[in-house]
Amino acid sequence: MGITERKEREKESRKESIIDAAQKVFFEKGLNLSTMDEIAETAELAKGTLYLYYHSKEDLYLDVMMRGLKILRTMFKTVIDHKLPVVQTLVMLADTYTAFYETNKNYFRMMHFFNTPQFHKQVSEEMMQSCDRFNQSLWTMITEIIERGMTEKKLRADLNPLEIAIIMWSNASTLLMRIDNQHEMFMKKMNIDLNNTLRMSNMLLLESVMTEHGKQELRTV
Repeated sequence: MGITERKEREKESRKESIIDAAQKVFFEKGLNLSTMDEIAETAELAKGTLYLYYHSKEDLYLDVMMRGLKILRTMFKTVIDHKLPVVQTLVMLADTYTAFYETNKNYFRMMHFFNTPQFHKQVSEEMMQSCDRFNQSLWTMITEIIERGMTEKKLRADLNPLEIAIIMWSNASTLLMRIDNQHEMFMKKMNIDLNNTLRMSNMLLLESVMTEHGKQELRTV
């Protein structure tokens, strides 16, 4: 191994150690209450060294969040690689997003970063672009399935595939946030199980964008 390659590996190893430390701090305290000092201490590094790798704690936050997005993409890809009928695939993708929340709640909560634009000002353009590219890869995975459904006349061709994906994601994310914060309250005060509400909502939305042929297939899933 050459000197340059060895140094590059050492740099990547150091960066992973920093992300591990940041993840620990962010999971425990969230973005607002976390500091670069705490992350540096957890990583057993000087604060100045930390800034050689990341411009701000918001950059670090996004890099930790990207770990969660990579897990989600892998879970989606596993479903898509089964090459099942398109309607079944869409149902499984909706269920997979719920499963991602159930097994990766801390990462799911970190994704709400995008709901707080004031934090974006602290993120470097390079990191934001990297995150945008990765997000686009996720949207592409989903819209390609929706487009296939339109080609097979299972989904309505008069709708925009990306808009369908956004509607489905927004609906599921909103209900998952309710489940995360208010599940017991809805059950206690309204006798409503939000998990059932989420499943019903996913199915109703899917049905609303399907042709009659697609609806027939949905009933068999």
